[in-house]
Amino acid sequence: MKTGYVSGDINDTADKKDEEIKARRIDVKGNCRIFAKLKVREVVYLTGTLVTARDKAHMRAVRLLKEGRKEEIPEELFEYPIYHCGPLLKGEKIISAGPTTSARMNPYAPALLRETSCPVIIGKGGMCEEVLKLLSDRGCYLTFPGGAGALAAESIKCVKRVYWEDLGMAEAVYVLEVENFGPCIVTADSRGRKV
Repeated sequence: MKTGYVSGDINDTADKKDEEIKARRIDVKGNCRIFAKLKVREVVYLTGTLVTARDKAHMRAVRLLKEGRKEEIPEELFEYPIYHCGPLLKGEKIISAGPTTSARMNPYAPALLRETSCPVIIGKGGMCEEVLKLLSDRGCYLTFPGGAGALAAESIKCVKRVYWEDLGMAEAVYVLEVENFGPCIVTADSRGRKV
């Protein structure tokens, strides 16, 4: 099986039967509309800002929204890709950043997505139909391979900010600067297709 990188026009890899897998490099900054153009089975590598959020962060964000305290939610959760991840740190360095099972966020993600322009969610295992429908208007769901936390950590260039540290290391919200973060596989796209 050959692999290669492409840029520019999006190829219809979901319908191709050949053995070549095309991977796209995407600069997240100012390019979020590209996520709505991606198709299932495409492989992407992201460069730019990602925001981690797990169960407790989602619960807190939804509670604050219900209480009318939106301004207390980290602003990055409203515009950047959300990565379902609880990083493992050694000192100040993230040494593992594997994905968390996204379905655990199903009860909270719809309320958050209705209030944000978040273009993409990254995790493992997929999400419920309600979440995927909300994402389909603007982007897609990306799967990062489970068990590859050390690989993910290698692409993290720095931690830009940390919010809600009182939730604990794995549950705090980390704003990450990443370079060639992936492989991420499009497993649900804006056309309603999923694998």
